[in-house]
Amino acid sequence: MDDSDLESVAQEVFAALADPSRRAILAALAARGPATATDLAARLPITRQAVAKHLQLLTDAGLVIPEPGERRRVRYRLDSGPMKVAQQFLGVLARDWDGPLAALRDRLQ
Repeated sequence: MDDSDLESVAQEVFAALADPSRRAILAALAARGPATATDLAARLPITRQAVAKHLQLLTDAGLVIPEPGERRRVRYRLDSGPMKVAQQFLGVLARDWDGPLAALRDRLQ
């Protein structure tokens, strides 16, 4: 994966994580495992319709994977792949900052 691909995936992950409701959904899935939109709405102070909308955005970002179940119920589970890509992007960014920041610190001292 080249740098532009890393940045694109990271951008989608950061946009998805920007909303506290989406972070709450991800936390609920991490804590209790796969769940339906109805299950999540029962646990969170969010309507089922809002949960479904957030799940679609999380799916688009690759952070959750919908899995069809019985009676047309879709369960969502976490996918850590895009989060790892975002972490890798942040690692590269931090590494690139370390040199100039150290030089600035040395110059100021």
